[in-house]
Amino acid sequence: MIPVRCFSCGKVISNYWDEYKRRVSDGENAAAVLDDLGITRYCCRRMLLSHVELVDVLSPYQ
Repeated sequence: MIPVRCFSCGKVISNYWDEYKRRVSDGENAAAVLDDLGITRYCCRRMLLSHVELVDVLSPYQ
């Protein structure tokens, strides 16, 4: 689960996650995708670049 807002500046970033994930998995450059989505702040970019989906990993242990 991606956080709804950036931890540093508070900008809503969760609405960009699906588009970002789809385009990067299709082979586009991550930096170009972030630029195209209009995410220019370093703090917001790191939120998307460094996010790891742990829900799939942890779900068998419920």
